[in-house]
Amino acid sequence: MAESLYYFVPREPSKAGRHAANAITALALLGLLCVTALFALRSQVAAWLSNPELAPHLVALGLFLALMLISAVFEIVLISRKKPGTAAWAYALSDIGRAACFVIPAALAFGLRGVMAGAVLFAATRAAITAITLWREFGSELRIDTRALARQLAYALPFALAVGIEVLHLNWHQYAVAANVDAATFAIYAVGCLQVPVVDLIVSSAVNVMMVEMAVAKERSLSAARWLWHDTMTKLAFMIFPLAAFLIVMAREIIVLLFTSTYAASVPIFMLWSLTMLASVLVVDGVLRVFAQTKYLVAQNIAQLVIVAVLAAPFLGIFGLGGAVLATLAAAITVKAAAVIRISRLMAISFSEALPWRRLATAAVCAALATVPTVVVSRTTQLPPLAVLPLAGIVYAAAYSLLYYAVGREARPRLIQTSPTTT
Repeated sequence: MAESLYYFVPREPSKAGRHAANAITALALLGLLCVTALFALRSQVAAWLSNPELAPHLVALGLFLALMLISAVFEIVLISRKKPGTAAWAYALSDIGRAACFVIPAALAFGLRGVMAGAVLFAATRAAITAITLWREFGSELRIDTRALARQLAYALPFALAVGIEVLHLNWHQYAVAANVDAATFAIYAVGCLQVPVVDLIVSSAVNVMMVEMAVAKERSLSAARWLWHDTMTKLAFMIFPLAAFLIVMAREIIVLLFTSTYAASVPIFMLWSLTMLASVLVVDGVLRVFAQTKYLVAQNIAQLVIVAVLAAPFLGIFGLGGAVLATLAAAITVKAAAVIRISRLMAISFSEALPWRRLATAAVCAALATVPTVVVSRTTQLPPLAVLPLAGIVYAAAYSLLYYAVGREARPRLIQTSPTTT
């Protein structure tokens, strides 16, 4: 319901307050349900987790969850109202406040009860700030609208289902490996699938802003919407492609530094896993949400889950541990390609016009070529991994910047020439 605001608020600014109120009401009801369930089942849940002492704290946990659900709309409304700077400050201050409310009670030895009290205090403060901010933003327009609610639910429920399925297909490869190997081997695989949080941070931030801008541009012309999509992909490619290339060539140093040489067998898995972040550049899900294709997202994620489930076990047998990653990668490429075809039809363009092929290729070439001096420096120096990684990073950044200036400069004027304003 909170995510639905990215779709409705930019399109219907006059009803933005009503859409926000609908989202808050739905989330508050869900939060109340969580509190009630955790209170009624606190003993059973604590027993299920083999920790009876947890029972008295579950109500506080439910309150924290309920209040955080209510405030989930806060930054989303700000971004949807084209205030990304304010939203960024809100995210930063919120995270600092949350850390303080968790850490200070623990540091003062107030125990788990004190930590939970700090958590509830933080969530209540955030919910109050959300309420005050939204009232100042919308005033009397912050009220429930049942007609708008029906439309929001029609958008949000399929999207919620799609996200639930996405959680399954993103983690299926780990289930498949865990079911076929012993604990020690699974540890090797899990380390190889090391998450790089900065990728999700960059992509999700870019997509959120893109959806808001595209919602307005789409009403003006499909070509303007396409330009925004291409512009977002281009910028992401010039950040994520070099990151993936650097992680691949420096995989051994990264794994040994973080997990010691005991996990050297994780290096080839990590190299394959780094390739999976390349598909995130296409940001097809955000475009499909702009076109209200949430039901298609459900079908897409089901297809991806089926592909991973079918391929994981056979690929494990053929390619070893890396086969599970290859199955995930094959599923991602297949559904992304299908989504690009779907988007090209929605935008009434050919498949060849759907992606900024030249700019993506330029980013890939620059990222690949910049690895050459990086490999030379990292393999010839005798410094320890803790010193090699920063040095290699500096060399790679310098090489990539020079290549981007030399090779990619011809692509930059086109971004201006084909901007939505010019179109």
